[in-house]
Amino acid sequence: MLVVDPIDAPCGATVSNLDLSSDISEQTVAELRQAWLQHHVLVFPNQVLSPADIERFTLSFGNFGDDPFFSPIEENSHIAAISRDANETTPLFAENWHTDWSFQAKPPIGTCLYGIKIPPVGGDTLFSNQHKAYDELPVALKERIEHLTAIHSAESAYSPDGVYSDKHEENTGRSMKIVVSDEARLSQSHPFIRPHTETGALALYSTAGYIQGFSGMEVEESKELLQELHQYQGSPQFVYRHKWQANMLVMWDNRSVLHKATGGYDGYDRLLHRTTISQFD
Repeated sequence: MLVVDPIDAPCGATVSNLDLSSDISEQTVAELRQAWLQHHVLVFPNQVLSPADIERFTLSFGNFGDDPFFSPIEENSHIAAISRDANETTPLFAENWHTDWSFQAKPPIGTCLYGIKIPPVGGDTLFSNQHKAYDELPVALKERIEHLTAIHSAESAYSPDGVYSDKHEENTGRSMKIVVSDEARLSQSHPFIRPHTETGALALYSTAGYIQGFSGMEVEESKELLQELHQYQGSPQFVYRHKWQANMLVMWDNRSVLHKATGGYDGYDRLLHRTTISQFD
């Protein structure tokens, strides 16, 4: 029988007594989906998975998401390698609070990440519960943001001039296969407070680096408000710090949580495989 143990944190649960290398029943998928919607981050330790296993698991919860700025691994076109070599000196990837691909018209509802080479120190992933952040909004801040629409774009990250472009000398030697493109200059608007597409629960929907500003608001005012919001959204009372192990799969809900990478593992290789989940059509 499936076992779901809540983690003593603002979000997250550990799932055991389940082998993801085999087909899982529709009933089990339904139970996992309910646990996912409740806890927002599911952790599956001790799973020896091939790329095909990861793809099959992903498709149990939706279609594959569109990952426009990563080159996939050679064996599977829907899996990206999140990698960093032991001797790499490039800036750490994804070290800001974000929800994946928020600049898309229909951003992925979820992400799966599977640990392959995990350093003995560092490399934790932080998750911040944005339903809880919304529920605990100070009244004055809530009144300022409850009707705002945010303008999202990947320009600052993935355009030919973006922070991940190889035009910048500090990116020389990056092990991740990042694709920069003029497509990153496109923008997409989303309400800053969004209802979850399945539960209807409200959450703050924000991404450091992807939001260019708020509709109808001056640039400087937008910038100041975003800084205040990002600090609030990443407050410790909302955060679960996840420690990785090899052969561990983590699945999170991009509609419910923000996440960010951390370093602290210089001198060690790190490799994880990633898929994104889009909602069933």
